[in-house]
Amino acid sequence: MGLIPKITLVISVYNKPEVLRLVLAACSRQSFSDFEIIVADDGSGPEVRDVVGAYRSNSQRSVLHLWHEDRGWRKNVILNNAVRTSRGEHLVFIDGDCLPSRDFLLDHWNEREPRRVLLGRRVETSERWSESLTLQAVESGAFERLHLREILDGLRGRSLRVEDGIRMPHRLVRRVLLRTVRGMLGSNFSVARDDLVAINGFDELYDGPGCGEDSDVQYRLSLNGVRGKSLRNLAIQYHVWHPRTKVSDACWDRFEMIKRTREPRCMVGLDERRTLS
Repeated sequence: MGLIPKITLVISVYNKPEVLRLVLAACSRQSFSDFEIIVADDGSGPEVRDVVGAYRSNSQRSVLHLWHEDRGWRKNVILNNAVRTSRGEHLVFIDGDCLPSRDFLLDHWNEREPRRVLLGRRVETSERWSESLTLQAVESGAFERLHLREILDGLRGRSLRVEDGIRMPHRLVRRVLLRTVRGMLGSNFSVARDDLVAINGFDELYDGPGCGEDSDVQYRLSLNGVRGKSLRNLAIQYHVWHPRTKVSDACWDRFEMIKRTREPRCMVGLDERRTLS
């Protein structure tokens, strides 16, 4: 297995193999190198397996593809499997449609503090911007540079939070100029492995996207004294456009119930290993 990496990067995916190819290319140019990759696959077709296999054959780092059968939204189940398999002391979570900037992992590593969960943001690229992305643009780093068309997309409301694509490494500057981030995005957060294990990982009783993979986790961590730390204008990532998904009423209802019970450990999580088909 080699040396134990400092970071485990967990990439949650469901289909979209061509986008994942771009995400993995962005991973190859990280300025921080001491990490492993786990692709947590919630039942994609064989095309995703082929993309991961091709990337692994050309990579010197540890790349693991975890897969289970597609039986509806079971992202939290495969994420827990990734946590069990992870070797890094610090876990970074992204989605398979979010491209990390060159210093993405460096920022997550440098900003870590005891009893803190790091809360990153993402640039919501427009449909035009997303369709213009190429493997060459990612490999060269050109996708990180804001040109006039990208700025105009932001001004016209076709892209959102383009200003979050400006990296500000100086802490004092960020403190003076920026508002802090309080909410967690499941596509850009990191936490010490031990802190996530203490809440029993991700609650597998959620059956849809939107709060079970982020808001629930952040809330349970806070009950254990793990506070959020804003990474606004650090750990920059670019979300590839797709139609918005709606959070189901059942997911919101479950989250409200969790807030009433104030139970930091989820009942069905890391300790409740299920047989994955």
